[in-house]
This record gives sequence, structure tokens and C-alpha cells, in this order.
Amino acid sequence: MSDETRPPLPPFTRETATRKVRGAEDGWNSCDPTRVSLVYTPDSQWRNRAEFVTGRAEIVAFLTRKWAKELDYRLIKELWAFTEERIAVRFAYEWHDDSGNWFRSYGNENWEFAASGLMQRRFACINDLPIRESERKFFWDRSGPRPADHPGLSDLGL
Repeated sequence: MSDETRPPLPPFTRETATRKVRGAEDGWNSCDPTRVSLVYTPDSQWRNRAEFVTGRAEIVAFLTRKWAKELDYRLIKELWAFTEERIAVRFAYEWHDDSGNWFRSYGNENWEFAASGLMQRRFACINDLPIRESERKFFWDRSGPRPADHPGLSDLGL
């Protein structure tokens, strides 16, 4: 087993689970597959929609494909529930394809963490809703994470 750690570590409290969720949101909003892969165990197992991914190399390949298709990606995650080593989140993200068609994707994720704080299992269910560009709700500079004063999912009625 690796000696890598990624605080906050389990067992989670509401505060540390919320920090873990926001950290994940910030990482995914970077759209940097290698950076994102480093918060998962080297042998992490995923189910993302109907695709099964194992290990960091497959995570990087998956995310590279994802963000080549999902342009101007912006994501908001929100804590739903937690236990000592598991966290459930709900999320939504907005993106457009290379033809300029906009979507809002809604989903839920279940995460399981190793004692190191690295995620070892991730299960994601996601649905895509076509939207008009005028219906977008996620606005912030793509060069950084969602600003602290930008509304979250509940604030946006999502």
C-alpha cells in the first residue's frame, strides 16, 4: 500500500466531509485528469454511468476523453450524507459539445475512502438534460474553482 495521504482523513465529521466534497469539486473543475487522478488510490474502482474504470491510468484516460467532449465544464457538488469512511454527494455540471449544444448533467455519487483519505471506490449515476444557453446557471471564470460567493445547488433550486 502507498504511503500517500489526502486529508481530511476518515472517520469523517460533517465539517470534514463537506471539505472533502468541496476539494473534489475544485479538483474536477480544474479539468486536469492527472491532478484529479491523484486523489484516488492507485487501484481505485469506478462505475461512471455504464463505464467501469480501474486504476489511475484508466482514470486519466477516461477524464481526458470526458473533457475533450464536455467543453466549458463547470461543476457544483453538494454533500448528501456521510459515514465514517463513505460520502454520498449530489452534483450538477454544465457543459456544451463541439456543436454548441448545452447540457446540464445531474447525478449522485457514492464514495468510499481508504484510511489514507484517498478514494478507493466511486459509483456515479448521471443524467444529461439539454438546456438552452440562456438557461445556464453556473458562471465563474474557468481559470479557477467556483468562487465562495457563487450559489450552490440548493441555493439555485437544483
